[in-house]
Amino acid sequence: MNTTQPYSQEEKQTDQLVDEGNDCQLVVWNDEVNSFDWVIATLVEVCGHSAEQAEQSAMIIHTKGKYAVKEGAYDTLKPMCDAITERGIGATVEEFSSR
Repeated sequence: MNTTQPYSQEEKQTDQLVDEGNDCQLVVWNDEVNSFDWVIATLVEVCGHSAEQAEQSAMIIHTKGKYAVKEGAYDTLKPMCDAITERGIGATVEEFSSR
């Protein structure tokens, strides 16, 4: 008996890389001057972090010396960086190094 199966063409799904301009990160630096509470309040107010997220970020900043608290486009991160540094906390906007 000769059976034939109907021909079906599989759809190929491909992922497309979309450049959203999120090629920078906002890095906050540790210091011996600012309190945890001040850094946490700053991350909540300036970056829109939850209290828990800000607290975790502050701990990482303290133990590692720095932490990228936000990723995005330079034009979005630069005003946040300026607001953080105006509060006396060290911060920089850096390009991703591994892209």
